Amino acid sequence: MKKLIFALVLTAFAVNGIFAQAGDKGLKDATRAFNSYKLASGADKNKLGEALTGIEAAAGDATTAALAKTWQLRGEIYNEIATQITTIRQLGMGNTDELPKVEHPGLEAAKSFTKALEIAVKKPEMKDALKGMQTTQGNLQNLGIFQYEDQDFKSAFRSFATALDLHDLLEKNNETSAFDTPEKYQDQLFFTGLAGLGGGLGKEIKPYFLKLYEAKADKPAIYEALYTIQSEETSPEKAYKYIEEGRTRYPNEVSLLFADINHHLKINALDVLITKLETAISVEPDNVSLYTTMGSVYDNLYQNEATAGNKDKAEGYAAKAMEYFDQALKKDANNFDALYSIGALYYNKAAAMTLELNKLADDYSKAGLEKYKAKQAEVISQFDLALPYFKRCEMNNPNDRNTLIALKEIFAKKDDIETSNIFKQRLEVVEGDGKNASSYFKN
Repeated sequence: MKKLIFALVLTAFAVNGIFAQAGDKGLKDATRAFNSYKLASGADKNKLGEALTGIEAAAGDATTAALAKTWQLRGEIYNEIATQITTIRQLGMGNTDELPKVEHPGLEAAKSFTKALEIAVKKPEMKDALKGMQTTQGNLQNLGIFQYEDQDFKSAFRSFATALDLHDLLEKNNETSAFDTPEKYQDQLFFTGLAGLGGGLGKEIKPYFLKLYEAKADKPAIYEALYTIQSEETSPEKAYKYIEEGRTRYPNEVSLLFADINHHLKINALDVLITKLETAISVEPDNVSLYTTMGSVYDNLYQNEATAGNKDKAEGYAAKAMEYFDQALKKDANNFDALYSIGALYYNKAAAMTLELNKLADDYSKAGLEKYKAKQAEVISQFDLALPYFKRCEMNNPNDRNTLIALKEIFAKKDDIETSNIFKQRLEVVEGDGKNASSYFKN
């Protein structure tokens, strides 16, 4: 039994020795290959690949993974890959296909130097790790910019955020950072938050904007960003305080004005919207969307009053809606939203009259029939007023579902069943995920 135990112990030592040798060999191979790569001024990219293979073997071995120099070298190798990617992207010279295939080399470099600093026992080792972090910050910044330009917002956020993490470590160890001034630090917080906002990261980016908010950084977009994030976490009503604060601090900031308008559109606060839209129109009188939005607000007010039976008030709102839609068309004669909205306004009036028409249908007296015919003529006249606008919408976009529905119904009401069926077929194409090749109407 003693011999068996002794044999097992020897076997264990032998296995551990093999792994230790593998880790040590990987570290030596990586060091040798990386030195050769640097001596050749980076011309031999195969040596960079060999260095990466060796260092990953060393980092995967318990013995060599406990050494600061293993992680220091790993950070330097990944940093070199990141530097090469940056140089190729900036200068347009070289080919990234020649480099080792790794994801997020900047993040791996940061991870390695952080680990090296954590396990370092000698001051020179700590100094080397911190120096590596300083270089990594620049690479992370450049890679983050490239990722942002490529609309890989989540990766850009990780790069920018990691550069900030390195800042904290450098500052803690009394070393210089790329973000040593308040302005640079706030800019980095801001770009990190924007990247995360583009990537839809919500809760993850809130701390970055809150730091800017608490520091009263001079960046109006902070307030809109916090409103957006808080709206998703709780509700637009609870988040609105950020828009209010932002507008108080930056009363002439157009982006916050539009955020304010969008908030009130979201919560359907129509009366408040009118004042805010009037302000926006005075600031941007050529912005067509402001006129169509204002028209839609009055259209909604018209429908609310019409439903409540307040005919005179409803007609007043309808007239205001038409006024703003007309102003939009004066600025852009083919504006789809304005064309559709005017058509819909007349169409909805006709639909409301149709309800009145149905009530008259049961009265077969002479007077009843005359009222029916008169009301029917009114309905058709409203559909006739709507028709030209829907025709122009169809010419602009032959695949808009709502336009096709309106045209199908209008021609059916006008007893033009043949044309109504044509639009029924065109609607079926769209609802079947197809496309009408061209518009039905040509002029």
